[in-house]
Amino acid sequence: MIEISEKLIVRLNEIKKRTFFELLELAGRVFIIVDYQENVIIGKRGFLPEEKERGLVLVFNKRMNFQWDEDVLKATLVFGSIPEKCYIPVNAIAGIFSPDLRVQLLTPVLKFGKTEKVTENLSRKDKIINISDLRKKK
Repeated sequence: MIEISEKLIVRLNEIKKRTFFELLELAGRVFIIVDYQENVIIGKRGFLPEEKERGLVLVFNKRMNFQWDEDVLKATLVFGSIPEKCYIPVNAIAGIFSPDLRVQLLTPVLKFGKTEKVTENLSRKDKIINISDLRKKK
């Protein structure tokens, strides 16, 4: 059990936002890992069973229309050919990465309990993505 102050959470979320926009500016696209939480909305699609366990990887590029507010990322993303309205609290973003730049930021999954303490999911091995596997094939 890790106790984290609200101020620290705000700072971590600011780091996520800066990292997201820096990688987007440099590479033109950025990937995020979204952990399953009840307050995350991925349109009517939702999370598939495997994604509930491992997280969902989403791709953003400069041409997309999205909004990053203080504590939530809002976007309409297309899955297959179906557009889905997404509402992603920043606390649910477990990672931000660019396979093109070989840069990644992984953060602990923060979940608030009734005692206002924060627990960290320590079994993160299965959430690590080898960014070399995602690089563009030339």
